[in-house]
Amino acid sequence: IERHARPPAMLSARSLRKASIPPSLLSDPSPGCLQPTRLAVHVNGDGGSCSAYFASGCRVYKLEISMEEEMLSRGKESLLIPINAQVISSSVVDRCPHRSEIQSVVLAEGEGGDSCLILGTVDSYGHLIVSRLDTVAEDIDRASYSVPPHDSGVGEGSWAGLCFSPTHHSTVAVARELCKSIDIYDQDIHIRSLRTLWYPSSVRFPQCFPQGSECSSILAITEGPQLSIWDFRMHNNGGCVQRVSGPTGGILYSVCTSPSGLIAVGGTDRAVTIYDPRRWSALSRWVGCSKYEITGLSFSSVDQSFIYVQGVDYEITCGRWRESERAFSFRGDSNWLGFSKCANTDVVAGW
Repeated sequence: IERHARPPAMLSARSLRKASIPPSLLSDPSPGCLQPTRLAVHVNGDGGSCSAYFASGCRVYKLEISMEEEMLSRGKESLLIPINAQVISSSVVDRCPHRSEIQSVVLAEGEGGDSCLILGTVDSYGHLIVSRLDTVAEDIDRASYSVPPHDSGVGEGSWAGLCFSPTHHSTVAVARELCKSIDIYDQDIHIRSLRTLWYPSSVRFPQCFPQGSECSSILAITEGPQLSIWDFRMHNNGGCVQRVSGPTGGILYSVCTSPSGLIAVGGTDRAVTIYDPRRWSALSRWVGCSKYEITGLSFSSVDQSFIYVQGVDYEITCGRWRESERAFSFRGDSNWLGFSKCANTDVVAGW
């Protein structure tokens, strides 16, 4: 778990903690897919602890981790060394009765001052479950709904991802890799299906879209070597409004967006490319920021000129994308199973 403050010139780390999952809760995780989408992290109200939700097999688990002390240890070449963190509690989240392996876990905060978290999970056949979790009391008996896949789950299971609309949390997009489809739901009502040309690998609702369209109907999708932009209110070209070609012969695995509307993508070429949606040209390209394929990206909430880059191996790097300058990095003990950053604060977690 990573926390950091903003110095005048460069983002720097404040703490790095390591929490071990109790073997009595989960001994061996299921393999999952290449995308590290089975982890979601949330900082609790006073900032003294954070909750990590992670999926293995058909279950979702929760770990509450103490963040009281802020200590930082560095090794050779300024590599951050984690300190052991206290696990306050660990449990199984019993609101997600999936029948196949869960592929993605996403958290969103309740709307209108409601003190709850919205937890979304989707399994390898596209079965979506959305639950409201109470963040104040232990009782999490809140409303939830389940949406079976639009095609009744026929065919072979594969990676599946989801994202909530930043303006209307009742709107959910579910991506299914082998089906080459994106299903849009308003709660449990199916609105529309989008058909991609390539296998989708990541999906996001932009936080802002500068071309006059309402961002709640816009989707950014990485599919094969392309970044595609969709407006599910439009019917021309199946709803696709823009395609941008990425690495020749490569594959894009991750897309993220900034509050100002910038879009970042990364994949097998080990480079982060930043696009300006006002003219669909590459603002910047940070080459070689990861030793291996990039499967996770997230702009900093403190300063959007910094971006977090998660490689498929065991390293997460933060740096300036415009200057191609590394600020700091930290490593896990083995390949990442999950990567997540809190929505409105720079707390980053790797599983």
